[in-house]
Amino acid sequence: MSFNPFSLEGKTIVVTGASSGIGQQCVIDCSKMGAKVVLIGRNEQRLSETLSSLEGEGHLSVTFDLTNFDDLKGCVKSIVEKAGPIDGLVNCAGISTTLPLKLMNAEKMDEFFHSNVFSSIELTRHFCQMGKVNKSGASIVFLSSIMALAGENGKSLYSMTKGALLSAVRSLACEFARRNIRFNAVSPGAILTPINQDLPHMKNPEARAALESKHLLGLGKTTDISNACIYLLSDASRWVTGQNLVVDGGYTAR
Repeated sequence: MSFNPFSLEGKTIVVTGASSGIGQQCVIDCSKMGAKVVLIGRNEQRLSETLSSLEGEGHLSVTFDLTNFDDLKGCVKSIVEKAGPIDGLVNCAGISTTLPLKLMNAEKMDEFFHSNVFSSIELTRHFCQMGKVNKSGASIVFLSSIMALAGENGKSLYSMTKGALLSAVRSLACEFARRNIRFNAVSPGAILTPINQDLPHMKNPEARAALESKHLLGLGKTTDISNACIYLLSDASRWVTGQNLVVDGGYTAR
């Protein structure tokens, strides 16, 4: 077999938000690269459908709401008991919105920080306990966004949550370097997913054309992001930590 530094053979990878969109694509492509994958999501039916399409054997599907913090520790313990210590974690689960400041309130901010920040950090915290990751190290990936780097009307709430993840990644990389647990983020531009293709601005030809024009290479595909995650999960990125990998088709180049 030829040398492939991007291979995930022998690795156990956990992916959240695995029932749709980028998370689902990460699960599928990680299995193609040889990983044993643990799928976490809230929709049991879609998780089962995704599980049936994976390559290889030994994958595990877990139906769980990551904002259920009281049961999160037990969920992680159960995963490790069934799948063994993990080699990687991709935090894809999250929600998005376009909301002007005048319609924002403390309850809405609490909802978004719970879904986009607290749940990922809490899950990561439990997995980073001794015995839950491979002794040789692990790679933790957070899905941020170009909205953490660039401004858009109505994106302040979403941007705050994604910016928080970028800040966390840098300090977590310092904290866990001695255990060879790497922390990085991927910041996608606009990606075509089954969910966002039905949004008003995607269905409107003029609005979609305007969005496409902001990306030098056009809108992205879910595989563009899963490939970036595979790089960060693989040994090819063994010397990369505390970084934000921007995959935006040239959005932030202007």
